Amino acid sequence: MEISSIIPHIEALIFASEKPLSALEIVELINNAFGFLEERVTLDQVESCIEGIQEKYSSEFYPFEVKSSGGGLQFLTKKEYHKTLAQLNGDKFLKRLSSAAMESLAIIAYKQPITKGEIERIRGVNSDYSVQKLLEKELIIIAGRNENMPGHPLVYTTSKNFMDYFGINSTDDLPKIREVLAEQLVEGTLINPEDFNYNMNVPETMDQVEMNENYSTETEPIAEEETSTDDNTASSEPTDEQPI
Repeated sequence: MEISSIIPHIEALIFASEKPLSALEIVELINNAFGFLEERVTLDQVESCIEGIQEKYSSEFYPFEVKSSGGGLQFLTKKEYHKTLAQLNGDKFLKRLSSAAMESLAIIAYKQPITKGEIERIRGVNSDYSVQKLLEKELIIIAGRNENMPGHPLVYTTSKNFMDYFGINSTDDLPKIREVLAEQLVEGTLINPEDFNYNMNVPETMDQVEMNENYSTETEPIAEEETSTDDNTASSEPTDEQPI
């Protein structure tokens, strides 16, 4: 079967599928559809066709593209058109996860498989509601029980919907913690020596300040002290109510 005749079938399968399709699944579907043919489609042929399809729809002429996401291939609209689609889908399209749910989901993604108790120890708060919401949205699944812990608690992992939601193929595509922290580091300000003005006013040292004060005291005329016959003469020492 020629490559040119395979491409339309691959496009039709990806377009009509409700879930992301892998190259292996496409091979099986096409061979099942054309089972009467002696020459069967190979994985190399399908992968070669997929590369051509992705290159085709990467053109600016198309508002959508074929991307590998959620463990398979999907037709997805390009990001330039997301605001336009938001008008069609309304609040449902713009709905986001709460910060609590995002915290729990991030912990599960990086620590999976993990129990709810371990999630709560990391977050420091009860996570019943967050975990339940993530299960309802099918972003996480129950992968079994931890047989090594008392009570054999349930363990949670991310689902295929999670990968589809964030546009990744596996948890290996998640950004590394070290990379995320590196982006948050504050770099020091670089100063070019040639731009530094050595004649600028440099703050005086404490020794210079004392010398200037002594010089001012010796040169300034001393005001005549006022004499008073009152026994309650004001003290010359500063107090909390007198300016220094």
